[in-house]
Formats: sequence, C-alpha cells, structure tokens
Amino acid sequence: MALFFRLRIHSLIKVRREFSTTPLSSKERTRAAISLLKSEENPQKIIEICNSASLTPEAHLDRIAFSVAITKLSKSNNFSFIQQFLDDLRVSRPDLRTSERFAAHAIVLFGQAAMVDHAVRTFKEYHTDVIGLGNNGSVKVFNALLFACYLAKDYSEVKRVFLEFPKNYNIEPNLDSYNTVIKSFCDSESSSSGFSVLAEMDRKRLKPNATTFGHLLAGFYKEEKYEDVGKVLEMMKDKYGIRPGVSTYNIRIQSLCKLKKSAEAKALLDGMLSRQMKPNSVTYAHLIHGFCNEGDLEGGKRLFKDMVNRGYQPDSACYFTLLHYLCKGQDFETALRICKESIGKDWVPNIATMKSLVNGLAGIGKVDEAKELIAKIKEKFTKNVSTWEEIEAGLPR
Repeated sequence: MALFFRLRIHSLIKVRREFSTTPLSSKERTRAAISLLKSEENPQKIIEICNSASLTPEAHLDRIAFSVAITKLSKSNNFSFIQQFLDDLRVSRPDLRTSERFAAHAIVLFGQAAMVDHAVRTFKEYHTDVIGLGNNGSVKVFNALLFACYLAKDYSEVKRVFLEFPKNYNIEPNLDSYNTVIKSFCDSESSSSGFSVLAEMDRKRLKPNATTFGHLLAGFYKEEKYEDVGKVLEMMKDKYGIRPGVSTYNIRIQSLCKLKKSAEAKALLDGMLSRQMKPNSVTYAHLIHGFCNEGDLEGGKRLFKDMVNRGYQPDSACYFTLLHYLCKGQDFETALRICKESIGKDWVPNIATMKSLVNGLAGIGKVDEAKELIAKIKEKFTKNVSTWEEIEAGLPR
C-alpha cells in the first residue's frame, strides 16, 4: 500500500510538470502529499501518505504536512491512529529516534490533538531513553511540552509542568518558556498572574520582550482591565526600555475591535500616523473586520481604500472578510468589485459567501453579472464545478 501512495505522489507531480525530466525534489513530494492529505478521509491511508513521503520535522513544508495529517485524524476522532503514527515513526526511523527536533514536534502534534497525556509521556521517554536521567534536560523539548498543553487549552497542566519539570529534569526555563506561561495565564483570564511571572524573570535577570508584553496586553484587554493595560504599557517603556512597535499597536487594535470598540482602535491608528509610525496590512485588516463587524460598512470600505492608497496590500483573509460583510449588508455592487479583485489574485472566497453574492446580484437585476462571475470561477478553478452549475441553473433566465 505504501508503494501505491508513492506512485500516487509521483503521478500527481508528473501531471504538474509533464515535460520536466529532473528528479523529484523533497519539496515537490511533500506538496503532493499535502494535496492528497487534504482530500483523504481514511485514517490508514492518511498515515500511508505521510510514510510514503518520508517526512522530517527538519523541513518547514514537512511540518505543515504533519500538521495537516494530525488535524484530519483528530477531527475524525482517530486518536489511536495518531498515537500509532507518531510512536511508530520514532521507533522505525533511525534518523528520528534520537532527534530532539522530532521529539519536540511530536509533543506539539500531540498537543494539537489535545492528547496531553501522550505529550507528557513522550517528553518523559525522551529524557529517560535519549538524554538519560541526571543529565541536563532539553529546554527545547520542555518548551514544546508547555506549548502542547497550551494548544490543548489545558492551562492547569501548563502551570504544573512549568513548576515541577525544571527541577525534576534539570532544565533552566528561557524566555520562550516564560512567554508561553504568561500567554496561558492570559488566555485563561488570569492575566494578573503574569505580574508574578515577570517578577520571577526579574529575579533571574531574564529580560522580557515585546511578545511578553503583547500577551499581557491582550489578556488585560480581554478582561477589560484597562488600568492594568496602562500599567503594562508604562512598565514596558519605563522599566524595560521597550518602545511599542507596530506589533504592539496591532495587538491593542485587535483587542479593542474584539470588544467592539473599533472607534477607539481607529484612534490608535491615527496616533501612529501622527507620530510617523508606519502601520501594516495587519493593522488595517483588524480595523476593517472591527468596523464591519459593528455594522459600519462605510467605515470598513474607507479603511480598505486608505489601506490600498497607502501602498499596503490586503491579503486573502482581508478580501474575504470585507466581501462577507458586504454581502451580509447587501452591498452587492461593491462586493462584486472586491470579488473580481480577489479572484484576479487567485483568491476565491468560500462557497457560502460566493453563493450569497451571486444570488444577491440576481436579486438586484444583475443576472448577467452573476453569470459572468460564475463563468470566471469555473474557468479558473475546476473545484466545485457541478455545484456552480446547479447555482447557475437556479438563476432567473
């Protein structure tokens, strides 16, 4: 069966580069595997596709393939296959058996599937079998375990691991360790505990960074503790000498937009511009979503126009967000223009939004435009052609 999937991967690549005679690269094999994984539902076949591609956590694209496979398996509740897959890889692949990077990645994948017990077991086995008890432990693997517990939203386990494991396994937590713990406190609405973590960092003479304060700001905004937001900003600048950059502003803007305080978020953008501080496309994307979510479509459209005029390129998510809200607000003519721009960049919104746009155009008498849009989608993208034909058949003649 593994041979069958190797042939499928090879065949998929061959179709894409029909006239090339150069050997297949590992990236091409992985891209083909990801394509197969996205459409495969059988858990055994998902594992066989991964095995056939000889994935390694050393490569970024391979890590994406691992993540796609684990997501598919966890969504279908095939947890036994996840355990079997990751455990078998560690045993059967000599290149992975003692690899610190694979141990860390396997732990994170267990966390992604909310299999915290298996993540802890893998950590302990690595330190027993590879490092050896009594030796200095791996902070990389330790950080992976903290992050796995965080991904699984097991915040009490994040705290337990952080308090107990450094002593038990001779590990000195680093900045990444502390940042994960602070993020865990903030996501569990215990942001004030972050101050005690900062105090411990001070005792160990470990300086926090913008990420540390970003987690705290997001947490205090989420809990609507605005005095603490001010306290964090003051500490950041006066005590630690860190000037808020665009990433800090983006966190504040996003947090305010989530609280439906987009006008206040826009005031932060205006403050940035008045100080000649450059925002980025993420800044605008947060604001566009915020204004549209509060029903201010005109504000969202103005921000989109300002964004483009200032030379910032909207990403696909920004296009999709604006298009969704334009359809929801029945501004189908503007939605059509935005949709054409998006499709021109090979970004097609989800079928629910597109169906809403097509039906909306037909509803305001723009049937030809609706049909033209469907034709363009069918021409550029072969996926869901039959669905589009059904939608087109239901339009007024």
